[in-house]
Amino acid sequence: MLLHLSTWQEVETYLQTSQGIIFPIGSTEQHGPTGLIGTDAICAEVISRGVGEATQAMVAPTINVGMALHHTAFPGTISLRPSTLIQVVRDYVTCLAKVGFTKFYFINGHGGNIATLKAAFSETYTHLEDLQIPNSQKVQCQVANWFMCSSVYQLAKELYGDEEGSHATPSEVAVTQYVYPEAIKQAPLSPEVPRGHKIYGAADFRHRYPDGRMGSNPALATPEHGKRFYDLAVEELSKGYLDFVKPE
Repeated sequence: MLLHLSTWQEVETYLQTSQGIIFPIGSTEQHGPTGLIGTDAICAEVISRGVGEATQAMVAPTINVGMALHHTAFPGTISLRPSTLIQVVRDYVTCLAKVGFTKFYFINGHGGNIATLKAAFSETYTHLEDLQIPNSQKVQCQVANWFMCSSVYQLAKELYGDEEGSHATPSEVAVTQYVYPEAIKQAPLSPEVPRGHKIYGAADFRHRYPDGRMGSNPALATPEHGKRFYDLAVEELSKGYLDFVKPE
């Protein structure tokens, strides 16, 4: 059930039986010579919708822009500051908490969002208490990173080994190829790709990772692989969501 394709009456009816909602969150950032700029948001959105269908959960509109300041030296990247993303998450949750939602399951597609999301959750709990919103003590937020699902990690290891890398990975590129086969990109990739450098500012990142990849070989990706990653992530995260919303 997609929130943006529902009426307010349908949402009110939904809240009579469930107070859980899934939030896809990703990023709009460079993903190397062949990865789509929307990769992280695309993956989070399609997997979230799959989880929503499997669990009959409400799915919120995707937060497409995340914390990707270190990628902003590459054309096309759009990023929020951590402080801005914290406020966005806080305001989204606050609006929905006021009408009865209490369980917020963020399915995340971007590693750079993790620290900011955890900080946002802490800010949100305090903010709701300060507002004295009814049932604010019941509000809980959880981040679930699809790319860190144990089944996804294992498949990526089997298919790609060390060439999975940590950014512009074949696993995430494969999911986008499954979702948008008409947008598959081809480009020459150097066999030598940097890995292991610490992340600082945007200019330093581009200097150390000149084509945007971090130890990855996205040329290994296929739409068929993407379907396998999608199925595994939906299955594992569906179990995670149902456990999260289960009455204590």
